[in-house]
Amino acid sequence: MDDFLSVETQQSRLAAYQDAHRQDRDHPTLPPASALRSAESSLPAPDSPSYLTPTRPEDVARHITADILPALTGQARSSRYYGFVTGGVLPLAQWADALVSHADQNVQVHLPSQTVATAVEDSALRMLAAVLGLDVGVFGGRTLTTGATGSNILGLACGREAVLQRKGGDVGELGLLGACVKAGVTEIQVLTSGGHSSLSKAASVVGLGRRSVRELSTTSRGEEPWRLDIDAVEEHLKRPGTASIIAISAGEVNTGRFAVDGMEDMRRLRALADEYGAWIHVDGAFGIFARVLEDADEYRLLRRQAQGIELADSITVDGHKVLNVPYDCGMFYTRSLPTLQSVFTNPNAAYLSSGATSHPDIPSPLNIGLENSRRFRALPAYAVLLSEGRAGLARLVSNMVRLTRRIAGFVRTSGHYDLLPTPADGDEAVFIIVLFRARDPALNDVLVDRINRTRQMYVSGTSWQGEKAVRIAVSNWKVDVDRDYRVVTSILTAVAEGREFDLSSC
Repeated sequence: MDDFLSVETQQSRLAAYQDAHRQDRDHPTLPPASALRSAESSLPAPDSPSYLTPTRPEDVARHITADILPALTGQARSSRYYGFVTGGVLPLAQWADALVSHADQNVQVHLPSQTVATAVEDSALRMLAAVLGLDVGVFGGRTLTTGATGSNILGLACGREAVLQRKGGDVGELGLLGACVKAGVTEIQVLTSGGHSSLSKAASVVGLGRRSVRELSTTSRGEEPWRLDIDAVEEHLKRPGTASIIAISAGEVNTGRFAVDGMEDMRRLRALADEYGAWIHVDGAFGIFARVLEDADEYRLLRRQAQGIELADSITVDGHKVLNVPYDCGMFYTRSLPTLQSVFTNPNAAYLSSGATSHPDIPSPLNIGLENSRRFRALPAYAVLLSEGRAGLARLVSNMVRLTRRIAGFVRTSGHYDLLPTPADGDEAVFIIVLFRARDPALNDVLVDRINRTRQMYVSGTSWQGEKAVRIAVSNWKVDVDRDYRVVTSILTAVAEGREFDLSSC
């Protein structure tokens, strides 16, 4: 263990990890079918006489490394795992995460005389806010979550509390039904466009129901279903007996596009929310990272579209995506710490009182999040933010964007594929997602499987305008723009032409 904690030893290991990445750029994205079958057959059989009998630790370790590990996806080792906006793990973050398990620190109560954990977490949240252009003086409520889904739950829970409190209700004390009755509200609606599926899950969890999520896109007026129809939002806000949460997608899941077009749209929504007592929640899981890009012409449109997020009441960020820290890690910011505490205060537990006399501006995580006990997931994020800084993160995201745009350009000019949707602003609108389909309907039906079968590129299937489509999401720190572009385009060409893909040709 002393070796594990040795900075000099870890420095050598981190350097070796970087070298291994350069040498092993072509690690499979998916395990072979044989590895999956072998792993499943190696699992303990409940009807076996030896079931749950003690096993020597070295045999358990051998089983896990020989049987289980080879049957896991290669998302952490391959730069071409493009499914689900899944980032990799920066080497320093991996080491920090191992330290988290070593320390087994429960970040539960703010006890500055006993542990520095809450101060480190607050520092990480402050650094991330600064990188994203958020004023921590404005966003006084901030915490770590399990990911974007957990953060969306916090956002809708706070929104539900705030919109009813403005009308005289109090969900935290009275419950949802009692608060609605007192507030004279018969319905709470969530107004969105291109909302992530986790938004509907969050609506169900916080008692609003999946049907409360209303899609108000501008589809009827064009080919941009991710765009929020602000005129329609205004009409829905006027409905009597209704309280409203406006949920904005900053990075729609299929296209990576933004629901609003920057500051002008956000100012109008802010004015409407203030007039009608609504709450604005931004799901910025990955799209918010457009704000870290350097101020260059090639990123001007993305940076403009990401403006105005700071006018929201609450914001979701996903760390285990673009920030490239280990699963699971998400962040949540809100303007209203009192609202956050109103929902999540853990009452009647005197033994959990912080009694903090220093850092009184840091609330106990116990009272601002879902869990009473949770992992010190802030440490890997802290390590990445400290080591990469603004410039490093801008470089990481820039590499992702440049590769994505090159792939989009290939698809657009290909005779085999159609780029979806046709970007009105050209490649400038492309962030880290490419959506496309095969022109040949027969190939399109099996396209995802054909691509993934190469084991050198992984994509996820989706649907666009009622037909199958393929989605590439670039979010790994290992991106090698030139190398990955050659491999990706060679795979797409081979698949379209019905040939076997030959990695050696790249």
